Amino acid sequence: MSNSRSAPQEILATDEATPVPPKFFFGWIVVACAFAILCICYGIQFTFGVFMPVISADTGWNRASLSLPYSLYVFVYSALGIVSGRLTDRLGPRVVLMAGACLLGTGLMLMSGVHALWQIYVVLGLIAAAGMSAAYVPCNVTVVRWFTRKRGLALSITSSGASFGTFIFPPLATALIAAYGWRRTYLLFGLLAVGGVVACASFIARDPEKMGLLPDGDAIPESPAAIAVGENLPGENWTLAEAQRTGAFWLINAIFTLTWLVVFIPMVHIVPFAIDLGISHFFAAMTISTIGFAGFTGRLAIGPISDRLGRVPSLGLCLSLQALAFFGFTASAGPSLLYPAAAVFGFSYGGGTALFPALVGDFFGRLAIGAIVGFIFALAGSPAAFGPFIAGYLYDATKSYHAAFLMSACVNLVALALLFALKKPSRAALD
Repeated sequence: MSNSRSAPQEILATDEATPVPPKFFFGWIVVACAFAILCICYGIQFTFGVFMPVISADTGWNRASLSLPYSLYVFVYSALGIVSGRLTDRLGPRVVLMAGACLLGTGLMLMSGVHALWQIYVVLGLIAAAGMSAAYVPCNVTVVRWFTRKRGLALSITSSGASFGTFIFPPLATALIAAYGWRRTYLLFGLLAVGGVVACASFIARDPEKMGLLPDGDAIPESPAAIAVGENLPGENWTLAEAQRTGAFWLINAIFTLTWLVVFIPMVHIVPFAIDLGISHFFAAMTISTIGFAGFTGRLAIGPISDRLGRVPSLGLCLSLQALAFFGFTASAGPSLLYPAAAVFGFSYGGGTALFPALVGDFFGRLAIGAIVGFIFALAGSPAAFGPFIAGYLYDATKSYHAAFLMSACVNLVALALLFALKKPSRAALD
């Protein structure tokens, strides 16, 4: 009798202990906040092409002169990615994001009071850049920590914030500059950067394990001790030093160095280029919005596609389309080709940017993702600083952007060729 009664009790106990996934996964809150932060930061960043003709007309500084401090800005914020990545691993994203917001906002507000070119080097090229370095890396590596199976989807939503900001901020900047002038507009953007980013950062947690959760919202085990934390994160995890011993690490660096070398050229010069074609200032600014909207679509589309088809084939598609877009810019004589080329560029640039942290996370795991992504972002992203300056120099020398656009197309084709050699690293190769 006793045995017959115990069997149902054991079955009942087993059923009650079955892990049940949480109804709502907090990781999506992290994604939403990261989306908003990147929307604000990148939306403001990519309005520089709208500000540049107005600042030039007001001060007399030519395009090459204004491109150089912006190039310094890109170099500094990219190079400091290695610092923000390591600090995110050690301190968590919340502190890093809030500190970055204060620096970025301060730099933007100080831009409203510049009266000499060297001041732009300091407030934009150093202060604002230091703050911007604490945006892309902390947001994306934190999302990598929160997701594994749905990583492509989560990162596509996160990174689409940057494209959404690129879509809405250029016309907003155009309207604000027309109403209040470029100086007051920078002041307003600085206040938005501080308030908006700090508010969103307060909801971002380092990783699911710290909250007693698992990536992707998977079912929580009966025993909390089964949830790995710290150095015991599940899956194959590489340290930065181990990753640096693989050929895949350096090939990823080379591929993204090439494609990012020229990626800021349209962001800075497409508005002046459109004005040169006879397009009005408002519709010239809309070319950046076109890039932003297409980038929003590209990030949302490429991430889920890469979850199914793989990161490398998806990245190959993005590099091919980006080269095609630059050829389209070269052939543009008016809006009929300029806007489609801008859309293709935005789609490919957005998709490629969303794939970068996902690819690194797939190859090297979650343990040191901040340090690894930060290192590659610094090494591969900092040369992007020279792209806008080179384009400005070529324009001043030739009175045309054709040479800069052709160079950009060829660079992306070289990156595409290198992609064929990229393979996931194996620990066996290190032995």
